[in-house]
Amino acid sequence: MSETANVLLVDDNPKYLKDALPYYGYNVRVAIDGLQALEILTGEDTKYDIILLDVMMPNLDGWATLKAIRKHASTKYIPVIMLTAVSDEQKVVTGLKIGADDYITKPFVLPNLLARMEAVLRRNEWAKEATSAKRSLKSDSPLKTLTNREREVLSLAAKGASNKDIAEKLVLREVTVKSHLNSIFKKLNVTSRTQAVLLAMQTDLIKN
Repeated sequence: MSETANVLLVDDNPKYLKDALPYYGYNVRVAIDGLQALEILTGEDTKYDIILLDVMMPNLDGWATLKAIRKHASTKYIPVIMLTAVSDEQKVVTGLKIGADDYITKPFVLPNLLARMEAVLRRNEWAKEATSAKRSLKSDSPLKTLTNREREVLSLAAKGASNKDIAEKLVLREVTVKSHLNSIFKKLNVTSRTQAVLLAMQTDLIKN
């Protein structure tokens, strides 16, 4: 990770992860049940980047806590990974529908959890990046319409095509593809291919 992430660990038996995660660059705050977690999330100024939420806890279990997190305006978008000893697929699917971003079944190996945490944090950063670009777009002058050729270039970029692939597909020179991309960046008020693709998808300029 490029920056230290703040983790809220909600678990009535937190010692292992509380001790282990700081070695991998995470700041860890512990809540021993759902009620304490909600108090921390809504009553403190600290912004949490991710929540690790155990399912089986006293007072308020993980599912009920997750529902409360997703209903509160200040917490509804925080990524949540469920920690569960239940491998029942139906219950896992229910958790995902409630709003979990991922789940991991106990017992787990630490590298597996770390990889899932990084993946969830990465997706969240992409979403923030796209939202920021979208807001910037709305705050500027009216959107300058992309040309048909620029839409074709952006659509292929969204599918993972390189500049060389796009040039071959559209029978263009690579330098022309770069020129189209630079024009797209200016029109969409973004600075990278990733931002352009995410913004274009969210604003229906191109289709998935």
